[in-house]
Amino acid sequence: MSLLDKLSDPNCWERFYEYKTSLVSKKSFTAELRSFIDGKGYLPVCGRISSGESFPLPRRSEISKQETGKKRVIYIYPPAENTVLKLLTHLMLRKYDGCFAGGLYSFRPNHTAQMAVRKLTRTPGIGSMWAYKADISNYFNSVDISLLMPMLEKTLGNDRELYGFLSSLLTEPCVLDDGRRITEQKGIMAGTPISAFCANLYLSELDRRFEALGVPYARYSDDIIVFSEDRDKLDEYKELVHSFLREKGLTVNPDKELLSAPGEGWVFLGLSYKDGIIDIAPASVVKLKAKMRRKTRALMRWQQRSGISPEKAAKAFIRIFERKLFGGNEDNDLTWSYWYFPVINTDRSLRVIDRYAQDCIRYLISGKRTASRFNVRYEDMKQLGLRSLVHEYYSRLETEDP
Repeated sequence: MSLLDKLSDPNCWERFYEYKTSLVSKKSFTAELRSFIDGKGYLPVCGRISSGESFPLPRRSEISKQETGKKRVIYIYPPAENTVLKLLTHLMLRKYDGCFAGGLYSFRPNHTAQMAVRKLTRTPGIGSMWAYKADISNYFNSVDISLLMPMLEKTLGNDRELYGFLSSLLTEPCVLDDGRRITEQKGIMAGTPISAFCANLYLSELDRRFEALGVPYARYSDDIIVFSEDRDKLDEYKELVHSFLREKGLTVNPDKELLSAPGEGWVFLGLSYKDGIIDIAPASVVKLKAKMRRKTRALMRWQQRSGISPEKAAKAFIRIFERKLFGGNEDNDLTWSYWYFPVINTDRSLRVIDRYAQDCIRYLISGKRTASRFNVRYEDMKQLGLRSLVHEYYSRLETEDP
């Protein structure tokens, strides 16, 4: 029986829904998924897959990275097809999880980025080791499909139908760009559900090599970190990463490549570690402050242009970042509190962010950058709805204590 046959099984969809609703996810997504399942929106898609019809072409889109101004290319299938691919990827990641090494933490059941950081930080002597961190340039869209397909065929084994279907998606040379059919190198198509499984598989041999070496190592998709007590050994590990990626047609992003000496600390997946302290990485704090600064300027312009009250602009700022930091009633997405609170063991960065947010609000209310902005009291900001990251962090710790 092919895994594709499960895509038309109502019970399979119900289990998928139960899994999705058990996670922190957008309420709008779970509502749409419920409607899709109840309306059996998957059946027409499954029928076309079963009959061998060509899958719709993915749409090419570009997303701007605000912190760098660079463009990131993603690919998007139509909603019904995309939802069916989500279930298929969910099933694949579970059925074939055994082919992945323990140091891989991306898109896996019972493996998370937080678990990766916890395991590394609990490694005896980790603070006195050399660390090498690498980030792969444009990983998903740079994968060489001709190298991936034999790996995929071997992994899927006797499921020839599944292999044939995935092969048709991955080897299709065309995409839609503004409604036009174009040909381009698209790799495993960042943004599509199946890219998660393929990203894990493509570098699985590298994961196994480091597992065999028995050294502290972790990979989360395109982020890699490895440790050694010896600098020369770490240089060997660095060369192993570079040479393996070259064989796969990939390169390391030099701007995100880091070598840390013992005692210097290291950064991985938005978190930093030094002398036993796990904190939010400085770059993550800088990015958030930049977003707050841009939003403050935009709200100030809105306030001046529309003649709204300073308090209304401040409330808008608080509402926007309330959702990002803590989640909101309508959008229970991955938030800062969900991502960082369970791992960090200090409030240092949280205090920096709290102070900066308060400064932005004081400026919106007072219109001044001078000391007179402190006439806006903290109690005034709390009345507008401001919540402290530090306070919420310690409240979370208290509720989690036995």
